[in-house]
Amino acid sequence: MEFDRLLHFLNQLNNNNNRDWFNSNKKEFVELKEQFEAFINQLIPKVKHIDGFKNSLSAKDCIFRIYRDVRFSKNKEPYKSHFGAYIADGGRKSPYAGYYVHIEPGKSFAGGGIYKPEPTVLKELRYEIMDKVDEFKKIIFDKGFKKIYTELYGEQLKNPPRGFPKNFADIELLKLKSYALVHPIDDKIIKSETFENYLLNLFETAKPFNMFFNKVISEI
Repeated sequence: MEFDRLLHFLNQLNNNNNRDWFNSNKKEFVELKEQFEAFINQLIPKVKHIDGFKNSLSAKDCIFRIYRDVRFSKNKEPYKSHFGAYIADGGRKSPYAGYYVHIEPGKSFAGGGIYKPEPTVLKELRYEIMDKVDEFKKIIFDKGFKKIYTELYGEQLKNPPRGFPKNFADIELLKLKSYALVHPIDDKIIKSETFENYLLNLFETAKPFNMFFNKVISEI
């Protein structure tokens, strides 16, 4: 995968986010998309080995489209300025916590967890944290984990979620709307030969976090 070429293309796209420019550079996009698919296909069996899920999966199941849905958005730019893929049992539409990689010049990151789960799922995840808070805190406050994932990512409620005790000692953990992990990645790392191993290390570190939630999700 020519990541330096991909970063250059995405930077150009960010500066020229319109259909005329994109159509003029469509050949470049297609070539980079095919390279990214090959990279994700190469990554999938290694992530499956880390996570343990058995179902078959291809890059096309995991990679997000570059075309933006602008129907209900104030931002009418037609294209995303990044490449992204979510590797989980079931691919990008999976209800399970998984492993995400996001390539964007100066804003790349990778991580794990579950982003904006359905309300019924989110409620069950909160119950699980409340019931097993010591186990959960042991995961997120582990020194090795904390070194890579300094905080849980995403929006949170101002007040405790409805139906949960306000006097719960760790109520802040229940206010989150997502249970996601993000680790920023420098462009230099992305362009290096060690990038794949770097990613796999991030995913390996995220595994206990994902497993905590996937046990619950599998029973819903």
